[in-house]
Amino acid sequence: MQAINQGKEFRSQVGRKSQGIFTLNSNRPPVVEMIKAGDHDRLPELLPIRYQRMGASPFAFYRGTAGIMAYDLSFLPRTDIKVQAIGDCHLMNFGGFATPERTLVFDANDFDETLPASWEWDVKRLATSFVLAARHNHCKEYTAKEIAFIFAQSYRRHMIEFSKISALELWYTKFDVESIFQKSKSNEFRQMLSDVIDRSKKQTSGKILYKITKKVSGNFEITDQPPLIYHSADVHDKDAMRLFIENYSKTLSDDRRWLLEQFQLVDIALKVTGVGSVGTRCYVALLMNKSQEPLFLQIKEATASVLEKYTAKSIYSHSGQRVVEGQRLVQAASDIFLGWGTGADGRQYYFRQLRDKKIAPLVEEFDPELLTAYARLCGRMLARAHAKTGNAAQIAGYMGKSEMMDDAFSDFAVAYADQTEKDFSEFKKSMSQ
Repeated sequence: MQAINQGKEFRSQVGRKSQGIFTLNSNRPPVVEMIKAGDHDRLPELLPIRYQRMGASPFAFYRGTAGIMAYDLSFLPRTDIKVQAIGDCHLMNFGGFATPERTLVFDANDFDETLPASWEWDVKRLATSFVLAARHNHCKEYTAKEIAFIFAQSYRRHMIEFSKISALELWYTKFDVESIFQKSKSNEFRQMLSDVIDRSKKQTSGKILYKITKKVSGNFEITDQPPLIYHSADVHDKDAMRLFIENYSKTLSDDRRWLLEQFQLVDIALKVTGVGSVGTRCYVALLMNKSQEPLFLQIKEATASVLEKYTAKSIYSHSGQRVVEGQRLVQAASDIFLGWGTGADGRQYYFRQLRDKKIAPLVEEFDPELLTAYARLCGRMLARAHAKTGNAAQIAGYMGKSEMMDDAFSDFAVAYADQTEKDFSEFKKSMSQ
């Protein structure tokens, strides 16, 4: 009860209705200037791809501007009840993947910006992404707001639920896709989950091998598909890359390091991925064992979180470790090959398996019913993540049992989606000049 009462006391400092108000800081730099600042040290030849992807729609633009939203949020009221924030918390950064036990679960799957921060920041970013996705999918405006409301309501109700269970029970809570399928009341959502399950069964390393490689002189080699996959000049030194992977392996537990050591590096190439990550260095490495079984690793450059300017510097000096430790805290189960390392170029990276039964729902094709069901699921998942890494009772006490916070978060989501569309128009105008 004490923590719940402490949460209620926060209301006198940060009124719950104030969470629904968005005001733009009068000194905010021009949008294009902020984007260019975030492009510092990205590969210049990939920036046109980044801009092209961001220019596809306000929804796509939003995915590439986590830093802009972090700036805007830093000027708004917040309780400062800290959780391990996902950072770039939008609905495309959730999906299905296989646990080490090979159970297909639903969870967050992108942690490039993870850092301890106020819980509201993740909630507001995810709520806004639902409004933008609904508008992108031609939903009516009242439907877009209703979906954000349902997401916020799911988050609040599940936070109250999770605040009442033990730490161990919470830690072991997983959202396996089969259980979600069985409990879903929406036939359309059940069909979508069934499709996800079927697709995951087809997602194997062997199938990836024949999709993105070719045989050259009897050996497999990643096929160049410029400008999205290509062998860049900085990966030609195979000895340096082997040393890079060997050093990364030291961040794994002994059993997983032993498993990795059964595989040898065959090839490595640069691979463009996502929207926000385009221009940063991201590689796919092909390793094979003596039985010619493939293992694909994704190696992503890790820099400081966009949240650090507005919260506190990470306790980890290595940005790759920041990503990995944050991911392990938030997820119910994590990739067995998750680790970090420093390349010969002095840059920091983190490693994970490439497409290990990872399935991203086709959100851009969702109708209102699917978006609504997905909003409930994301609200539940985010509540578990925040309850696991923060003070669930304080957050639950602050939000309360009424729908006041659901209204506030959906109000904010609509207001910030409007701002995103204005920013998108400014970006498009600048890019056309």
